[in-house]
Amino acid sequence: MSVLPSYAVGDAHFAASDSLRSVPLLPRNAVLAFLHGYRVTVSPMYGDVCKYYPSCSAYAVGAVQQHGVVKGTVMAAARLARCHPWALGGEDDVPPHRDFPHALTSRGFVVPSPTGKD
Repeated sequence: MSVLPSYAVGDAHFAASDSLRSVPLLPRNAVLAFLHGYRVTVSPMYGDVCKYYPSCSAYAVGAVQQHGVVKGTVMAAARLARCHPWALGGEDDVPPHRDFPHALTSRGFVVPSPTGKD
């Protein structure tokens, strides 16, 4: 299993005072929990076979983190469609969100930004 790129992890912590602001982030974090589960259980069985960096599962994590569930899932599906035995591969990072208003935990989950700009 490849590690997540540095842009996919942070040092933020969940604060109980941000509970209400965290509710809209629940679907995003649920999908991230599923992807993390896949990366821990299924991905190691295949090894590092992805021709791209970051791996397709790491790309999916970054896409959902940065762009949300719907757009992130579409971006991850497009990446999976590009990843095939005849692909040239190479570096294919998730395009950054213009104005990412959240913070990331050390496990890659999305939490409200401490500055409250979300």
